[in-house]
Amino acid sequence: MKSAKVYVRDSGVLHTLLGIEDRHQLAVHPKSGASWEGFALETVLRAVEPREAYFWATHEGAELDLMLTSRGARWGFEFKRVDAPRATKSMQIARKDLGLREVLVVHPGPGTHRLGDGISAVGLSALGEALAARKLVR
Repeated sequence: MKSAKVYVRDSGVLHTLLGIEDRHQLAVHPKSGASWEGFALETVLRAVEPREAYFWATHEGAELDLMLTSRGARWGFEFKRVDAPRATKSMQIARKDLGLREVLVVHPGPGTHRLGDGISAVGLSALGEALAARKLVR
């Protein structure tokens, strides 16, 4: 990989740097997806408090937004600003190559549901409950 992926973990700082003053400007800004992704990622990191967290990518193009280890197991996270996320080839490759217990696809929609073998969609509003059910929160 040529360069690391950079997340601005504080969405307020990001919005200030981008000159975004209200939610209407945010909704149409080209970086609104990146802002949401950073916010959701920060939510996971604050809840799980892992010692280490990684962005993972291969030269072939597969990638995973967040990989962390908690209580001896590896977990993957993807952050998608869509209401109905789908499992992707990248998620399947990451799950296999990294030996992930599960990939959680965090999205703004409601609830939690399976997307495939070892891949689940989790609405941001249900994230705390999903992390607790998987014993990922301390």
